[in-house]
Amino acid sequence: MLRRVVLSRLYARLGGPAVSAGRGGRRGVASSVPPSGSTSPRALNIFDRELKRKQKNWAARQPEPMKFDYLKEEIGSRIADRVYDIARDFPLALDIGCGRGYIAQHLNKETVGKIFQTDIAEHALKNSIETDIPTVNILADEEFLPFPENTFDLVVSSLSLHWVNDLPRALEQIHYVLKPDGVFVGAMFGGDTLYELRCSLQLAETEREGGFSPHISPFTAVNDLGHLLGRAGFNTLTVDTDEIQVNYPGMFELMEDLKGMGESNCSWNRKALLHRDTMLAAAAVYREMYSNEDGSIPATYQIYHMIGWKYHDSQARPAERGSATVSFGDLARLNDTMSQGKK
Repeated sequence: MLRRVVLSRLYARLGGPAVSAGRGGRRGVASSVPPSGSTSPRALNIFDRELKRKQKNWAARQPEPMKFDYLKEEIGSRIADRVYDIARDFPLALDIGCGRGYIAQHLNKETVGKIFQTDIAEHALKNSIETDIPTVNILADEEFLPFPENTFDLVVSSLSLHWVNDLPRALEQIHYVLKPDGVFVGAMFGGDTLYELRCSLQLAETEREGGFSPHISPFTAVNDLGHLLGRAGFNTLTVDTDEIQVNYPGMFELMEDLKGMGESNCSWNRKALLHRDTMLAAAAVYREMYSNEDGSIPATYQIYHMIGWKYHDSQARPAERGSATVSFGDLARLNDTMSQGKK
């Protein structure tokens, strides 16, 4: 399923979206586990995780971090809606890569009894948004969760897993910490995210410098995501796609917002510096190829939403192969017979 939403990013420079500073709840005692800088032996080392931690910490320390929270708050609210669609309560929940708490602020204590929030950026945890749910903040890496098996009734994650070097391991860790019949509800950026920016930079760099290097981080393909979830042990899978289009005054404002979100490129093979004339050429190409009628430029964010359950005996299971008593051919003939009878 594909939904497309268009947002307009206003650049009044007077502040960002309003964020509640507190809703009367008490925050749980914060504990800290240092994130691991290593990766598992089987993982491709694509991203500089230490650089990503610094980028997220820098973004969280800005005077008005909420000015750049519009996209993460939108996705956080959509994940919360999916949690509310599940007709049960969750005594203990875990938010992986929580940032400033973009999911927890949209949940209530009637649905979630207590939530653990983890992130690799300590300043994001320190500046997290207050909620009425008892909360414990823990400094931890997505690939190395410091929790025992069968701990949580619910695990959520929003726009964090696309920076993980070993996504299969991260999904296995999520499955490991879930209780039987527990559910994982997550969202991550998809492969078509920022395709306008990617194409503009590639064309400009090829023209000005005779070749190009990657400036947009690689993303997972949607047809691979279901396979990875199944391989991690999840069943009753749901994977769907959203597209959110945000309009910006220009390419440089888009790049400033990405930096403010902590979403700058951290690939090891990134090019450290782009020449000024190449950047100006890319901005001109972007406007020429993609601009809107009002002069703004669109940026597309593709979002993969996923839901997976940990197995339990109470869950519905498919019938054994060959146990059917009616064929699809018989059903088709029955439908034709009923149609003739109505005539």
